[in-house]
Amino acid sequence: MTAVQLDGRQVAASIFDEIGRRIHARLEGGGSRPHLAVVLVGDDPASETYVRMKRKNSEDAGIESPDYHLPSTAATDEVLGLVERLNDDPAVSGILVQAPLPAQIDSAAVMERIDPARDVDGLTPYNAGRLAIGSPNLVPCTPAGIIELLDRYGIELAGRHAVVIGRSNLVGKPVSLLLLYRHATVTICHSRTPDLAAESRRADVLVAAAGQPHLVQRDWVKPGAAVIDVGVSRVDGKLVGDVEPEVAEVAGWLTPNPGGVGPMTRAMLLLNTLRAEELRRPLPS
Repeated sequence: MTAVQLDGRQVAASIFDEIGRRIHARLEGGGSRPHLAVVLVGDDPASETYVRMKRKNSEDAGIESPDYHLPSTAATDEVLGLVERLNDDPAVSGILVQAPLPAQIDSAAVMERIDPARDVDGLTPYNAGRLAIGSPNLVPCTPAGIIELLDRYGIELAGRHAVVIGRSNLVGKPVSLLLLYRHATVTICHSRTPDLAAESRRADVLVAAAGQPHLVQRDWVKPGAAVIDVGVSRVDGKLVGDVEPEVAEVAGWLTPNPGGVGPMTRAMLLLNTLRAEELRRPLPS
């Protein structure tokens, strides 16, 4: 068996096109153009790469996306002040504070200061709470992208056993909730889970989001399972995921890494930006 590749780049490209068409129709109908403000603190190379790719995607889709770059020495109050100014700017549809932030900055305080209506990362306590009670507003981008990718390839979730490795607020917890709302039976695994391999082998849908290079081995995977590789680590100068390449020999579907979840995350970020603008300023009737 050779796994079908869940091509995030191809699916994301179609979503970017859809967003572009919706924005064009919005402008034709007298509506406003979405505006995504991105805050970058410091000079983390991975963050700079992500912001650069996001900017190109935004421009191609018709979203204005200025960057606000603060030095790595910035204090928490400086970041909070910038977020407040963006909250008060009527032109801003969405605010993205790029993680990770330098160690001296209180990341939780920054996240809590973002206006939930502009929280296109979906990570403020308000939006996280909405998701937890089953009434989501703006959903975290990577989990939303995972579900969208599975849907686009017609992978059934209802009644299936989904295993999520990782319990972060960014991916593990929210994707578990999204799978649960799609009527999957969900097991959340983490560093204290006994016999992680045995739990993994039970999965019809396996989401690996632990951030441990090649954690998931070939014999951890149920034949025919759909495997989503979220992890990104640098090993000997190369980016690798949480899933070893040999998993492709037994899985039914597998995301490439890179080229799987990453493009979908950016696509959902832009979709959230458009949604935030549509909710905040509906088209004139």
